[in-house]
Amino acid sequence: MNPSELIDKEIAAHPDWRGQTMAEIRRIIRETVPDVTEEWKWMGTPTWSHNGILCICNAFKDMVKVTFINGAKLEDVDGVFNAELGGNKWRAIKLFQGDKVNASGLKKLLLAAVALNAAKGKGKAKPATSGGARTGKPATAKKRPAKAPGKTTTGARTAPKAKRAAARGATSKR
Repeated sequence: MNPSELIDKEIAAHPDWRGQTMAEIRRIIRETVPDVTEEWKWMGTPTWSHNGILCICNAFKDMVKVTFINGAKLEDVDGVFNAELGGNKWRAIKLFQGDKVNASGLKKLLLAAVALNAAKGKGKAKPATSGGARTGKPATAKKRPAKAPGKTTTGARTAPKAKRAAARGATSKR
């Protein structure tokens, strides 16, 4: 089965209001982002992507939850997000029985997520820098003296791991 068929099956597995809500969310996603990619991730999570993950949707016992992976970076002008508000990564919309999907707010969030993903791809790749990048001189590796086997940097003796384990006995307290 392809991911779209698996999402169809997931929606059909919830013949109550949860399946109807998931179908409505999916319809809005497909309408707003016509070239969205439907995926099936994490052993059963409907996922929608466009140059990166836009959102995921899960049905729970008493709610349907739509999570925007980079939701904390999106401007929620309509106040649609109502869950997972404290973190600095994702934001979620929890819908309970009787709740209506805020289609215009969801569309705005989807378009903002598409724009965010597109902007991530357009950023200039920064070359890796080393010590010489600030001075304009070529970077050189600092040579360190070879460490003698069985000694720490302060010169104290250490026993190899196997010898230490044997000295403690066969049983370990870990």
